[in-house]
Amino acid sequence: MRENSLYDKKSLRAIHGPKANFKEIAKDCVGFANAQGGVIDFGIEDNDELPEVNQRIPEDLTVKLLNEIAGKTVNVSAYADVMTADNGGEFLRLSVHRNGHSLASTSDGRYYLRVGDSSKPVLGDEFFRLAGEKDSTKWENTRSQYDWQKCDKDKLSDLLLRIKESDRVSDFVKSKESKEILDHFGLTKEDSDEMTNLGVLFIGTQSQRGALLNSPIIQCIKYDAWGEKVQKYLWDDYTMNPIEIIESVWARVPDWKESTEIADGLYRRNIVAYDERVIRELCANALVHRSYAVAGDIFINLHPDRVEFVNPGQLPLGVTENNILHKSVKRNERMANLFFSLHLMEREGSGYDKMYEVQLTNGKQVPRVEEGDDSVTAIVERRIVSEEAIKVIKRASENFPLKQKNVICLGLIAQAGSISGSELIRQLELKDNVALRPWLRPLIEIGIVETNDAKTRGVEYRVNPQLLRDSGFKGKTTLKRIEPHRLRELILEDLKLYGPTSIKDINVRIGEEINIRSIQRLLKGLIEDGLVETIGATNTLRYKLATNQV
Repeated sequence: MRENSLYDKKSLRAIHGPKANFKEIAKDCVGFANAQGGVIDFGIEDNDELPEVNQRIPEDLTVKLLNEIAGKTVNVSAYADVMTADNGGEFLRLSVHRNGHSLASTSDGRYYLRVGDSSKPVLGDEFFRLAGEKDSTKWENTRSQYDWQKCDKDKLSDLLLRIKESDRVSDFVKSKESKEILDHFGLTKEDSDEMTNLGVLFIGTQSQRGALLNSPIIQCIKYDAWGEKVQKYLWDDYTMNPIEIIESVWARVPDWKESTEIADGLYRRNIVAYDERVIRELCANALVHRSYAVAGDIFINLHPDRVEFVNPGQLPLGVTENNILHKSVKRNERMANLFFSLHLMEREGSGYDKMYEVQLTNGKQVPRVEEGDDSVTAIVERRIVSEEAIKVIKRASENFPLKQKNVICLGLIAQAGSISGSELIRQLELKDNVALRPWLRPLIEIGIVETNDAKTRGVEYRVNPQLLRDSGFKGKTTLKRIEPHRLRELILEDLKLYGPTSIKDINVRIGEEINIRSIQRLLKGLIEDGLVETIGATNTLRYKLATNQV
């Protein structure tokens, strides 16, 4: 198993023997506790999946480890078990609980947070952000002054009906009494009839909801091409719960349902301006992932070419603009669970995957996120950037059992025409080529995507030309997909006419859409073959045909 934000593995020497370093272990435990919790397996080396066959865990090591953690940390809860692997070797598994209500630290007052596969120190303003996240987590569980019997009866009946009809809720939960169901989803306190803030939000009356601290308000403002406000929609009277707000946002704004017509074989096909699944997911994310410790309205800014969902506050600590596709942090855990159970959003951590898939299937750019000083903006473009990608994905999906990640990867390749492995890794927010394999390899194995056969960083990927022909695409021809042997001849012809010349000038003359790295790679090969020579160095480097070729 690969190390990530929820899992780590360490040598047994980290906690046993002369090289034991319990201060380092304490740091990792604090990092896990301040994030989502996690597991550390001791006795498995970094490059291994299993412990050594004959490895045995000393009897007193479990107690010693827990005592060391207790003495070197504050607000960390953990337990340990000796496990036996499939090969018969033993290892010690330490499970660290998430601390949802207070900050964990080392005994000497240092704070850490698990980010990716390592524990990062929490410094400066990040400390107050982390403390704010704990306050946000408490908001949904805070006891209100209202009993659930005095809630909005219609909203209660509707919610219970939705829960009992959901295929995401177990039969065991559905069989419970009304109060037990409310307790299960954190809408009421188990030891009393009082609703939590989350309960008031979903089943409270208008006045109860309006009295909540930072009860969500949404403003949708439409702008024209000159940035002037032309229309405004408000959800600010607290009459609706989150279910009704999401329904209303989709129903009230007619711009979502505008469409663009494209050719689809002998027929025409309408691509909506904004897919319903994307708008609903963005609206749900805005409600679920905001910090309720921060005051401010949710803004939906509707421009002619894009829509922006602006949430008050910042991203959860550990989540960035560059890892949001894979990173999952449960800011309002009970609310997220209820939203998922009611089909209001995808499972935690998979919402952006769905939006990526939908946008690319419709030939549009993937959503992007921008974090400001006091807000987070999710941006979705309206414009179709590639009709080719629409037809390619449709054809491929009809003929092959593609997984979601394969569809996303294919969409990025189809939109780009030709794209390098490093650029794919960047756009998919992956760590390395190993992480890219499950996204890309199936597409290559079934022949949907082909490569230029280059090695390492020079490799580029493009849609198989046969698939383009089968999909009936009649768009413009692009040099992005030019085959390496043809590009090689094109470079030689350019040098014959214009050499000595710089690589940038070659790129401009033969086609700026061609990746300059592809030209660099082929020039290197031509030099090695004795067909091309260089003049000058670094900034003044020029290429020309070799003397024996003139």
